This record gives sequence, structure tokens and C-alpha cells, in this order.
Amino acid sequence: MKQILVLGAGHSAPFLIQYLLARAQDLGFELTVADLDGAAARRRVADHPRGRALAFDLSNGEACHQLFSQADIVVSLLPPQLQPIVAGHAIAHRCHMVSASYRSSKMRQLDAAAVEAGSTILCELGLDPGIDVMSAQAIIDQVHAEGGQVDSFYSYGGGLPEPSFDGNPLRYVVTWNPRNVAMAGESGACYLEHGEVRLIPPHRVFDAKWSVEVPGLGSMDAYGNRDAMSYRQVHGLDGIRSLVRGTLRYPGYCHLWHQLVRLGLPNERLEVPDLGAATWAEFLAMHLPPGAGPLRRRTATFLGLAEDDPALQAMDWLGLFSDQSIDISGQRPSDALTALLQRRLPLGPQHRDMVVLHHAMEITYPKAGRRRLLSTFIHYGEAGGNTAMAQTVGLPAALGVELLLADAQSSTLPAGVHVPVSPDIYRPILCGLGDHGMEFVEATTAVD
Repeated sequence: MKQILVLGAGHSAPFLIQYLLARAQDLGFELTVADLDGAAARRRVADHPRGRALAFDLSNGEACHQLFSQADIVVSLLPPQLQPIVAGHAIAHRCHMVSASYRSSKMRQLDAAAVEAGSTILCELGLDPGIDVMSAQAIIDQVHAEGGQVDSFYSYGGGLPEPSFDGNPLRYVVTWNPRNVAMAGESGACYLEHGEVRLIPPHRVFDAKWSVEVPGLGSMDAYGNRDAMSYRQVHGLDGIRSLVRGTLRYPGYCHLWHQLVRLGLPNERLEVPDLGAATWAEFLAMHLPPGAGPLRRRTATFLGLAEDDPALQAMDWLGLFSDQSIDISGQRPSDALTALLQRRLPLGPQHRDMVVLHHAMEITYPKAGRRRLLSTFIHYGEAGGNTAMAQTVGLPAALGVELLLADAQSSTLPAGVHVPVSPDIYRPILCGLGDHGMEFVEATTAVD
């Protein structure tokens, strides 16, 4: 019987695990869910006859050997920096792997070893990256098949509360790894616009925002998302003039986050002894020049903002001016910020979250001339149930597992480290998403 190993039982895992357990008998496999938090893994499996749950530490070499040697396919929902370690174990034990994270340079370096081991490693099978990459490639392939040329491509994604949400001044909730929220923008952004490369350093990412009109949602703020330039080769867009990847937020969010970056709160390089015993006000004061007077006034003066600026109001709501203890075990500023976001920005049972993907392309066809194509995906979670984030990260990965299981008979998927831009990968997965009501709405207009 085939053995599937899922690493990670956090925010993005529930739907994936439920889906795979529901399919386990029909497809003939057993599922193991392993996480540092063994209790979380047990909650996800919930005594299913085809599942088991384990407490697992990736740094434990003996435990890794035992788990990976039994696995046929590994699904990794661990943080991005751990993906190359997981892939290394998968290759060493000649099993296949599915990851919802980016195919980083370290992952690409494992390609030759994966080929030699006969391991197929499918990266970017989540929401963003994942559904965005596959849906874009399907459009691009169709354009090329019709003789067209993609002149510009703007691709956006975001995980947000539903538009009616007014539960906090950020209009944001944490539905995925809170550390990733705290450190968003740390890599900066690089993209191509009107033939020129734009390089945005981390301290300017949220200040360099722009507005985007998203059908069905209206005006949203966007900021650059990592390295868009690498997708020029991935998508086969060598002659393109503009290639941008951006993250979407409700208006106002980027203004606040830019101030937090200016203060230096998203910092995971330095450590502060006994940080957990400090208050939030003391923590914030650590980031300001020495001085006297009310902390809010000092913060406003340092940032050059009025005391009633929306960013200061949001900081107050978050509790950064309070005398409440931080109460964490970590010692890095980013540990404190992560804990603060997780505590203050939960998705309540009465609210739904939402994910949105939006592609905007300008295309030149030999006969039809220039056309503008908009392709938009909006999906809502269940109030008190599976989040949209868990569904849209988990389902593509689960469908990737099914694809690998089916491929065990035909062996059409090549070994190596791949992103889902081959029709053999993206077509069945997009079809599976459509079966679950996850589809894009497209509109095309002429460009003067």
C-alpha cells in the first residue's frame, strides 16, 4: 500500500489532510501527518482509520530516516527555508515530493540529484505560488498557440478577510503562517516595467505601493512580491516589456506596515535578552531614539506623522503602546511581532476569509490586434470551517499527490525539481480545481 507523508499541521494543512483522508481508501494509500506539535497533527487526523499522527522534528536525523524511508510521496507544508532540507531527504530515500513553496535557488540546485534518484519534486503547488502560476501558464500557452505575443503581464494575489469585514483597523486576519506575515517584504521586490528593471529594497516595499482595480472588489493596494524577473523564463516570456508580481491588500494596510518597517520591528537577525518579560511599550521604545514624553508622541515625531495618523491608531489598537507583557519565549523582534499578529488578528468564527488572484495582460495578435485580458479568481472560506487559504493552498497540493499516484503507472512526469508550467501538470490540476468551483472569470477588451 502506498504511503503519503504530510509534514506540517498548521493553518494551511486542514483541507489538504481532510481531502487526502477522504481519498485514501479509493486510491489505496495510508496517510501520516507529522508536526512539531503532535497534538495539532492528531487533531487533523482525528482517528481516521487510514491516518496516523506523529510528533516530528526535522532536525532529528534518525526520525527523518524512519519516516522518509517508508514514504512514497512527501507533502511539505513546512516554512520555505526548510523545503531544501525536506527535498534532500526525499531524494536520499528516492521518494517524490509536493511543496506549496517557491522553487528557490537552493531547490533548483537539487535538480540533478533528483533526476539521478528518480524523484519528481513538484514545487509551487499552492495558491501563490501555485494556482497563479498554473492559470497564467494556461493563458500564455493559449496565446502562443494562437500566434499572439504577451506584451505585459501583471499578476496579483492576496489572502484577506471578506470585503464586509470591519473587525480591526488593518482589515486583515492571519490565515497562514504568521511569521510569513511579519516578515513580508524582507526579500524586497524585482520586476520589469516598460522595459526597465525595477529593484525595490526591503525598506521601501510597502512605500512603493500602487492601486489596482480588481473586478468585484474595487480599488486595492498592491506591493511588489519578490522576484518577478525569474518568471520571464518560467513562463517563456523573453520578449515581454512588463512583468510584475504583486500582493494585494485593502487600502491603508501598506501605510501602516511601512511605518513598522521604518521602526525596525520585522527584525529576525538581532536578539534581545529576556524580551518576553518586557511590555509592548518597552519593546516599541527600544526602536526609538532616547527621549522623554508620551510614547505615542515620540513615535509620531520619529516617523514624521501626526498623532492621529491612521498608522498610529492601528499601532494603538494592536497594543504597541500598552503595558501588557509580551510573554513569549523567543528573543528576536520578529518573534514578538509574529506573536502580536497571531493574538490580535485571528479570523473569528463569524467571519469568512477570501483569497483573490488577478492577472492583467496586454496581448498583440497578428489579426485581432492588441487586446487586454483580465482573469480574476475570488474564493471565500467557510465561517467557522475551512478557510479559503487552507482550501486554495491544500487542494492544488492534494491534486499534485493524486497526479503522482496516477503517474506511478504511466511514468510521464519526469524526475527533477519542477514548477507547474507543463500542461501535463497544470491541466489536470486546474481541471480538479474547477470541479470544486475554483475557477477564473475572464474578460477581454480591445486596446486602442
